[in-house]
Amino acid sequence: MQDKSNELRGKLRKIPSIEEILESIELQEYIHKLSHQTVAETAREVISSLRKKIMKKDKEEISPKTIIKEIENILSLQEKLFVKPIINGTGVILHTNFGRAPLGEDLLNRINEISKNYCTLEYDLKLGQRGERTNYLEKLICKLTQAEGALVVNNNAAAVLLILTGLAKSKEVIVSRGELVQIGGGFKVPEIMAQSGAILREVGTTNRAALTDYAQAITENTALLLKVHHSNFKMIGFTQEVSLGELVKLGKENNLPVMQDLGSGALLPTEELGLAHEPTVQDAINAGVDLVCFSGDKLLGGPQSGIILGKKKWIENLRKHPLYRALRVDKIIIAGLENLILTYLKKEASEKIPAWKMMNTPPDELKSRAQKLKKKLGETGVKVLVSESKSTVGGGSLPGEALPTYVLCFDSEMTPDQLAEKFRGLTIPVIGRIENDRFTLDLRTIFPHQDEILLDSIKSILST
Repeated sequence: MQDKSNELRGKLRKIPSIEEILESIELQEYIHKLSHQTVAETAREVISSLRKKIMKKDKEEISPKTIIKEIENILSLQEKLFVKPIINGTGVILHTNFGRAPLGEDLLNRINEISKNYCTLEYDLKLGQRGERTNYLEKLICKLTQAEGALVVNNNAAAVLLILTGLAKSKEVIVSRGELVQIGGGFKVPEIMAQSGAILREVGTTNRAALTDYAQAITENTALLLKVHHSNFKMIGFTQEVSLGELVKLGKENNLPVMQDLGSGALLPTEELGLAHEPTVQDAINAGVDLVCFSGDKLLGGPQSGIILGKKKWIENLRKHPLYRALRVDKIIIAGLENLILTYLKKEASEKIPAWKMMNTPPDELKSRAQKLKKKLGETGVKVLVSESKSTVGGGSLPGEALPTYVLCFDSEMTPDQLAEKFRGLTIPVIGRIENDRFTLDLRTIFPHQDEILLDSIKSILST
């Protein structure tokens, strides 16, 4: 019994101290990247677990090398949890999981300039006193869209919440049953309405709603008529919906404001790209809507934000609401949006806003890039195929619509799922899609400046 006790103590004494472990060369890079505290805590957890295993006699091998390796494995997993850049080869331009709209160079330069200095966020240079936070930005938005007023909050869900809370708390909001949508991330219109304190009044059926359905639902407790863009699905077949213009007319007849949740926020005509018409912000303003809201990081092409446009009366009502202060945007978002709106005003959106530039890229240009990549890979013994395919816009925009593209396809002894996992595990992860039982990378959503990185990534996985 004494011998076993001595053997146990001997094993425990072999465990190196935390100080010894933290001095190891292997962990210095992690200390630099993740902090001394993080590495020390991980080391303590590993040592504690090891002690318990020794006491239970289910751990025989003890060496500093194996202990440090276990710590490295845990820290490596932690490091992967940080937000990091990727190469998007999925062909989805506005990919919600990947941060939606990538931002342009001019916009990022402007954000950098403002964020690293003090700025006139709420300061009037002419008067030498406190000024309005988003005054100039809202003037730019109104100039571009011809809206009477504008308000900017931190995302479109916040915009919907502010409007419903400010104008319809404890009152009824009439909306078509077919427009009670859910979009990515679990955003459900009925849940936002419930959170705002508004009372949902559904009209029509799932596939059909008539103007008379809205008219018959209006009562003394009605505060708002709501129209929601379908966003990420299509209704076809035996369907009917009320146009925004018809709803605006009904609202005027009954002295009720009309709101449209537009979702994607297109300012340019998508039909010029060979796609279906995506309802634009200008369409809503021209129809006479009282309020329209949309995302800043979808088809608009900017940073995450929610933009509310409409009649000055209602905009000012919302500006005075206490909830607005909790939802307003900071200097970084304001600087980015100012630059973005100026890009539209200068007619440079198609060339300078990455999402629109991707949508406007001719298929022949993508084919040429794909062929060059194929040739360079072939010179190193890596075989790939170049095929025609389709890209999608994403971000809840233009469901069912697609843009012609060219893709790289891989034949390998590994399965498509295994290849996908290998590419995801790279230092700069490469995310693709599986199409026709092959792992595929779509050139439309891969920036040209990423081609050299992509070449090295492919070679690192497939070179023989």
